[in-house]
Amino acid sequence: MEKFSTLTSTAIPLKISNVDTDQIIPARFLKATDKKGFGDNLFRDWRYDKQKKLIPDFALNNTKYSGSILVAGDNFGCGSSREHAAWALAGYGFKVIVSSFFADIFKGNVLNNGLLPIQVSEEILEQLFAAINNNAEVQFKINLETQTLAVLGTQIETTFDIDPYKKTCLINGYDDIDYLLSKKDKIEAFELQKTHSI
Repeated sequence: MEKFSTLTSTAIPLKISNVDTDQIIPARFLKATDKKGFGDNLFRDWRYDKQKKLIPDFALNNTKYSGSILVAGDNFGCGSSREHAAWALAGYGFKVIVSSFFADIFKGNVLNNGLLPIQVSEEILEQLFAAINNNAEVQFKINLETQTLAVLGTQIETTFDIDPYKKTCLINGYDDIDYLLSKKDKIEAFELQKTHSI
């Protein structure tokens, strides 16, 4: 996975609550076992009409919005536990998802795929939507080390929580196996000590 330290980017607003994983990636696209190509079908039924033409009013299709941050409504990622939803978000190019609430399994899935889920208060979330509405080019700055989110040129700044282990993994670009390999010397030293003490 890519290392994550800081990110400065514009954001795409998706002011819809209770977006479930079937809306993020419809079930008919789950046959593949490879992560490649899932980004093409992110929000497929919201991005395209029945004639397979882009719906211009949908946020991801609106040319005034861009960036690698998705600011989503409350309870994002609810529903089934499919990891494919995380694959689709990452495949599309998102690096950060902001919401006032995430389903626990979804949060784990996105962290395991190198995405940072940032949970903020409902008040802060409304401020973020308002900032984007006022200026689609407004820049967000995420600092994982200090666990802060700020909207540049505004008074909006907040902190966020993250599991310390997952924070270490994101900063170093580790998946679970990479993390264990990073501790190989300590593990071997511990095993050697145990062997000699027997």
